Amino acid sequence: MHHRNTTFISQTVIIIGGGTTGLSLHQYLKNNPERGYTSLGFFDDDAGMKGLPSYLGSIDDSINYAVTFSVDEIFCALPASAFEKIEQLMLGADKNLIRFRLVPGLDEYDERLAYIEYFGDIPVIALRHEPLQKWFNRFAKRLFDVVFSLFVIIFIFSWLFPILAILIKMGSKGPVLFVQQRSGLNNRPFSCYKFRSMYVNTEAHKTQASRGDERITGIGAWLRRTSLDELPQFFNVLTGSMSVVGPRPHMITHTRHYSELIDKYMIRHFLKPGITGWAQVNGFRGETRNAEAMLNRVEADVWYLENWSFLLDLKIVFLTALILFKRDENAF
Repeated sequence: MHHRNTTFISQTVIIIGGGTTGLSLHQYLKNNPERGYTSLGFFDDDAGMKGLPSYLGSIDDSINYAVTFSVDEIFCALPASAFEKIEQLMLGADKNLIRFRLVPGLDEYDERLAYIEYFGDIPVIALRHEPLQKWFNRFAKRLFDVVFSLFVIIFIFSWLFPILAILIKMGSKGPVLFVQQRSGLNNRPFSCYKFRSMYVNTEAHKTQASRGDERITGIGAWLRRTSLDELPQFFNVLTGSMSVVGPRPHMITHTRHYSELIDKYMIRHFLKPGITGWAQVNGFRGETRNAEAMLNRVEADVWYLENWSFLLDLKIVFLTALILFKRDENAF
């Protein structure tokens, strides 16, 4: 069982369910700001609660409110009998990248449930284990990112860049670097850097590269096979918009498209995107032709989110290095 430590930045939350447990939790958070949470109030369908100052609206209004006011987390204190409503709220939270926690009534509390935090004597269930919610783990990952990216930039990129830049320029007209807006941490767009591997075209920000794609230049095909086109992303890592290991960043248009098709798709944005990731070393790399292919990638990304460790990151980096020495059939 895990007791939450004091955080440095307060998280804004709303509570769904105005019963004894929900009201008690709201009061507890209000009286204990050092826990790192600010409760904005609660949602409930009981008309008798509308006069309370902390009442924010009906349950059906909760997700829209959370999105409108950029709420960080939702605490759901509805009874287990409202399972269908809870499931609907969970999906709504996931799709809008809002963390969702279950607050069981004391009569529903099950000692077998994992990832339980206590707010006073009130148990709160987290839907998934997230090791990177702990500040020390985030610090260790960031330290590794800075050291590793500096090593690559100083000892590899510094001499390889001018060589590749000349080859790219000789192969076709256009800039050496290709800069594209992609979905980052918390779904915030960021400028992702790559060596340009295609002829300049109007579809580059909309359509993925596919096998035999005529837009890919001769030198570009080699860059993509060897993954050298991703090398400039170590500057993204150094500046903090990416990590060495994490879910691959997708084009904004793909994020919009697949977030409508795959319920858990947005969960991957709880992490910084990475140059390589668990999905990539397990064969889910390259073009995603359909929703099933993307689902495999998303499931691998969510598994990484729930099972992160420093040793896992080292393992993924090692496996990525091995893959680079052999032909990856998904690299084109």
